[in-house]
Amino acid sequence: MVKLTASEKEQYLNELIEFLKIPSISADSAYADQVNQAAQWVADALTKAGAEEIKIVPTAGYPIVYGEKMIDPNLPTILVYGHYDVQPPDPLDLWDSPAFEPVIKTTPIHPEGAIFARGACDDKGQMYMHIKAFEWMMQNDELTCNVKFMIEGEEEVGSDNLEAFVREHKEQLKCDVILISDTGMISNSQPSITTGLRGLSYMEVKVTGPNRDLHSGLYGGAVANPINILTQMIAQLQDDQNKITIPGFYDKVVTVNEEERMEMAKAPFDLKEYIASIDLADIHGEEGYTTSERQSIRPTLDVNGIWGGYTGEGAKTVIPSAAHAKISMRLVPNQDWEEIGQLFEHHFRAIAPKSVKVEVITHHGGEPYVTPIDNIGYQAAHKAYASTFGVEPFPQRDGGSIPIVPLFEKILGVKSVLMGFGLDSDAIHSPNEHFGLFNFYKGIETIPLFYSNFTALSK
Repeated sequence: MVKLTASEKEQYLNELIEFLKIPSISADSAYADQVNQAAQWVADALTKAGAEEIKIVPTAGYPIVYGEKMIDPNLPTILVYGHYDVQPPDPLDLWDSPAFEPVIKTTPIHPEGAIFARGACDDKGQMYMHIKAFEWMMQNDELTCNVKFMIEGEEEVGSDNLEAFVREHKEQLKCDVILISDTGMISNSQPSITTGLRGLSYMEVKVTGPNRDLHSGLYGGAVANPINILTQMIAQLQDDQNKITIPGFYDKVVTVNEEERMEMAKAPFDLKEYIASIDLADIHGEEGYTTSERQSIRPTLDVNGIWGGYTGEGAKTVIPSAAHAKISMRLVPNQDWEEIGQLFEHHFRAIAPKSVKVEVITHHGGEPYVTPIDNIGYQAAHKAYASTFGVEPFPQRDGGSIPIVPLFEKILGVKSVLMGFGLDSDAIHSPNEHFGLFNFYKGIETIPLFYSNFTALSK
């Protein structure tokens, strides 16, 4: 089993601190030089670790860094994916310390210390675990299979150029499993492995009535009010059991088998604590499922924003000309996001009264994803976590979406294993993002075991 020495821990942490100082904000073109600097930093780190064939590959956006170590063509190959770009740090005034000046602080959850900086957990810290684990395996002659690295710089802005890169380099990226650390786990005492991600279909709707805003006294009761109509239409999208009413919506939904539901149910979950953490009086959701299941293995429909009419200070008595809403649907396996978008549009138009006009815009989406727990990649990760944490990890379906994961399977034909080491409390995308030192080092110690387990299970 891997046990890092004190000097190795100090070296790895100091390197991560230098990496986190680079403000590689892909969403802001003012930081283009720094994003490219981060790409070069990753390439240099891979070189130092012992990788070969290292390339900084240009794209229409920011480059993708590639490297590999092929020790035997007869051995399995692991493809490591990660990203070096980060979210903007705004709002800056809510940070306790500057976002790109990393500091180590202790917290109740991280008594051994955590590194506070933008990108600490998402995804520089987690991605860098893989480079350091690879370096450790190279230095200790413990690399049991081939490895390839594909590290991009546009994940935080939608990975627009990744699909083209993967398609163009399909042969070069050929592998047996894809390994990703861009998710989390339950706690430092109870690890978990993300086995599923929900898909997403994101829509915008506009309901238009009169050709201008009207006086609500002169016209009220005589013409359709687009806000009234829109809210009535939205209310019709779910029934009194919180089931979505769009015809055909559930036709292809895959029901999770009882074995996996039982395994998922073993994960610690305190409903009272959950309710208190978001200051609610009670829970709400589709009947027949637990809270954990509702937010992971069941599809949803939510209004993400709604607007129209007068919302300024004081009163203005108008019937608005138009009302708008943004609506997202989280999807589960076998639901195709484009098909769901079409079903939504057809139904939404069908329930609109003739007194208004309806416009539906499809913004974006992504497919759901599942790694079965009988997959050897999952089994290799399960054994690795059990060895380093001393307890069995739980399989956990994540309610969020990572569209690139199903994309990889579609193009490369292999499953991804999501070995996350972050925690929900790490404030990713928020001020004071951080990553526990325990988690950083535990990831470096666990990843080499995945390699050896996967090699053994592949025989």
